[in-house]
Amino acid sequence: MTDEHDHGDDRADHDHGHEGEGDGESESANESESEGYHEPERETFAHDPVGHTEVRAGMTVGELVDQYGRAGLGAADVHEAADVAAKMFDDDVTVFFGLAGAMAPTGMRRIVSDLIRDGYIDVLVTTGANLTHDAIEAIGGKHHHGEVHAEGKTEREHDETLRDEEVDRIYNVYLPQEHFAEFEGHLREEVFPEIEETVSIERLTRELGRANSEVNERDGVDEDPGIAAAAYENDVPIYCPAIQDSVLGLQAWMYSQTTDFSLDALADMTPLTDRAFEAEEAGAFVVGGGVPKNFTLQTMLVTPGAYDYAVQLTMDPPQTGGLSGATLDEARSWGKLEKDAENVSVYADASVTLPLIVAAAKERLESSS
Repeated sequence: MTDEHDHGDDRADHDHGHEGEGDGESESANESESEGYHEPERETFAHDPVGHTEVRAGMTVGELVDQYGRAGLGAADVHEAADVAAKMFDDDVTVFFGLAGAMAPTGMRRIVSDLIRDGYIDVLVTTGANLTHDAIEAIGGKHHHGEVHAEGKTEREHDETLRDEEVDRIYNVYLPQEHFAEFEGHLREEVFPEIEETVSIERLTRELGRANSEVNERDGVDEDPGIAAAAYENDVPIYCPAIQDSVLGLQAWMYSQTTDFSLDALADMTPLTDRAFEAEEAGAFVVGGGVPKNFTLQTMLVTPGAYDYAVQLTMDPPQTGGLSGATLDEARSWGKLEKDAENVSVYADASVTLPLIVAAAKERLESSS
């Protein structure tokens, strides 16, 4: 009993002594780390912690996009795009707006026509398809909400039914085919007779805007007269470099077969590049990719300057090497953007991001005026 008790006391004494030594070593080690640690130099790091987006009833779009700026991923890009767009929409900046994709038939045309009327677009580059659908709405036609899949049918069976019913589908939007016949009549009665000669494509789009505006008012059409009409009324040129790739282009070709009407595809290059050459500051707002994006950006290749601001809305990835998804930073390597240009690419559905960015940019401009 006594030996065991003594052994236990010895162990307690030993542990106590070890504990005391350990405390001393720990304090010494902590002091050493504190004295020896140096925070690394971080060139790309800024003390800007990610916050948590707050949403509440009654927020304005600008307030929501401000909250996006606290977050990461695509939300941060949308916030930055609104900032760049607001700077681009300054009176001293010449804005080249590229519009590709199915924007006019899917409900985005009023946003673009209002930007033109508000003086935020100086040059528009778009597709013949957007101009076709824009005109259809201007003269009284309508696109309709539709379905991608019909109940009890495969997607193919659904589209075969639409074919029999003479309805064209743009994803979840329908367009009755008779509107194309009405569009053809509009061109042959209101547009083409004014230009039975060889003209630039911009001259054709200008006459289309004039006719859309006049018919819209004359017939009391409830819908906005649209993009081409706004451009005509506000002296904003519309360039459509791939016009042949559209119903508008097909109708122009058909009319040229029996008249002296024709289009000079190169005639637009001089006034377009002159506009870029004369711009003190320039901005590119590009919705979608394809020809409108390239035509807008390549304009700077033959001028001494480049774009000072740029916003791109796309869903195409940059890794494929295609122009539609190429980053605007990549465009800088070509000399299309200034080295110090402010630019951002937003990778998301433009029918979601375009209204957000434009509304937030306009709100910023109104609050600063």
